[in-house]
This record gives sequence, structure tokens and C-alpha cells, in this order.
Amino acid sequence: VDKRHFLSRPKDFPQLLNDTFLRAARGEDTEHVPVWCMRQAGRYLPEFRKTREGRDFFDTCRSPEACCELTLQPLRRFPFDAAIIFSDILVIPQALGMNVQMVAGKGPTFPEPLKEPEDLQQLQAKVDVSKELDYVFKAITLTRHKIEGKVPLIGFSGAPWTLMSYMIEGGGSNTHSKAKRWLYRHPEASHMLLKMLTDVIVQYLLGQVAAGAQALQVFESHAGILGPVEFKEFSLPYLRDIARRVKDKLKEAGEDIPMIVFAKDAHYALEDLSQSHYEVVGLDWTIDPQSARERTGGKVSLQGNMDPCALYAPKERISQIVKKMLEGFGKKGYIANLGHGLYPDMDPENVGAFVDAVHQHSKQMGAQI
Repeated sequence: VDKRHFLSRPKDFPQLLNDTFLRAARGEDTEHVPVWCMRQAGRYLPEFRKTREGRDFFDTCRSPEACCELTLQPLRRFPFDAAIIFSDILVIPQALGMNVQMVAGKGPTFPEPLKEPEDLQQLQAKVDVSKELDYVFKAITLTRHKIEGKVPLIGFSGAPWTLMSYMIEGGGSNTHSKAKRWLYRHPEASHMLLKMLTDVIVQYLLGQVAAGAQALQVFESHAGILGPVEFKEFSLPYLRDIARRVKDKLKEAGEDIPMIVFAKDAHYALEDLSQSHYEVVGLDWTIDPQSARERTGGKVSLQGNMDPCALYAPKERISQIVKKMLEGFGKKGYIANLGHGLYPDMDPENVGAFVDAVHQHSKQMGAQI
């Protein structure tokens, strides 16, 4: 991605009307605490299910119009302060030449996962991101126009270790033992694969910004399956490398885009994550908000971390849980979210109650730190 790439980006996007999320990401004062939900475009919405009906999952991902519609649906219902583009983290293994299918009742499946280091030779060595993943960039640009400046649009990518674990496991897994076997048995090949993924992710994220993404989130969903030592060797260096390289390139082009890192269940690494070049650290629900503040020492903004299952509670209870969460995090440098994605059987009404509770309680909090 060279400078020309950025200078040629569409400049006629509608003006942003609500920048609360971007200000909170940078640690600036806000009127209220901004809120969005991971998987806010998801199966819990009947209109989402209707749009997706009868269509292959990855076909949907490859349709900019469908992605745009799915991204906008939750905004029509709820006053979220940000949108995240509808896509999937596994588009990257696909771009590397792997076959990935979404199997009903089973989730993402790789018919031919990586088994041994020699399998790395089957991956596409040089990926032309602008060719292989242009459908994501088109979806982002289209959505930036259609969102009409209502809220910022977040782009995202899976992180190297999480993608590697899918590529070796061939799908979801409880133990991730096949992927972890690589780390212990084939450390050099593991680093080779992680580096290959990192290079593609950097180009992919830069392409998303060029297409119009106003913030970026990196999902290290499988961080918790690693211990602190493995995390420091096989995840953290790549997370840092992604942020540093993306930021350096954007700086050259005079761009400054906030980046969020979400390493699920990596509470042992909070201090490290808060010094890894990301403006925001996303938290899952296993972390106490106040201790997260203390451990990150005000270096970063924090995002999270209500247990998604709290949305099964009655609305009054949701409101109490939110109030306590806001008091723990404080108002400054904070973006409210769940500690993981929304589940398909959740009631949209309760999602609305969560969003309203964040806005109402945070407005009442005043300008405390």
C-alpha cells in the first residue's frame, strides 16, 4: 500500500456526525460513554436471518451489498455509537488459498487443514490483497456512503495465532491441541506461518483504511488457550508488529486511525497489551474493570466487558449490571461493549436495554475520571 493508494481513496464520504467512539478510543472527553457490540450484526436479529436466508455464508461475505445491509441493520434498531463491517476473520486463510466452508450446526470447517510443516508450501506465497479481498474493501466503501456519517465504521482482522489455530485444527476446538502441537514441535514452521499471516493482515488492514474504515480491531480470540510464555512468543510479537507497521504506513500518508486489540482470556497479558501500540485494549468478562484500569495504568482506553449472558437477565437487572460496570471503568477512555459476541438466541429488546443503560448512566456520571 503506497501513498498513492491513500490519496486516491474516495474523499466524498458524508461528514461524520457522531465521533464519540473515536474520541473515547483516543482518551478524550465525551458526553456519554460510547457503546457497540461484537456481532451486533448477527443471527439474534430477525432481519439478519431474513437477509442471510438460503445464502452460503461466504457468498454473503463476498457481496458488498449484502455486507453493507447487514452492517446497517443494527443501526436502524439501536443507537449504537459505532458499526463494524460485516465479514469474517477466515477470509484471510481463504486469500492464502485454503478452502473454508461454513457448515450448518458445526461452524467454519477446513476440509484440508494444515497437518505438517511441508503443507505450508501449498499456501499462496505472495497474496495480492487488493485482488483477493477487494470484496471487503468494496463493502467498506459502500457502507461508508450508506451509513451517511451516522457513526464511525470499524474494520477488523483476525490475529495471526487465532487464524493459525483454525488453519491447523480445521475448525473450532476445545483444546486447540493440534495447533499447539505445532508450537511445541515445530516452532520454526509456526513462526514462518505467523509471519506470513502478519504480512497479509498488515496489507489487509491498510486496504480497509484506504477503503474508508475509521478504526481497526484485531481479534486474538484464541489467546486464552496459550499460557503466558507461549503468548509472549507466538502471539504478542505479531500483535505488536501489526500495530506498529500499520501505524507507520498510515503516518506516512498523514492518517491516524485508532486500533483496538482484543485478546480473549489473555488477562495474564494486560500490562503487555497496554504497551503494544494499540490505543484500545478490549476485555472479556473475566476481568474486573477496576483492576484492568489499575493494571493498564491509564496508558490505553479500555473496551468491554459485560458478560454477553447478562443479556438474558430482565431489563432492570441489565441496567444495574451496566451501572456497576461503568463505575468500575470510569467515564474517560472507555468504550462499552460485551466481553464477547452476541449469541443467536438473545432478545433484541435486551440489547436495546443494554445500549440505553450505557447512555443513560454515563450521562448521569458527569465528567469524573
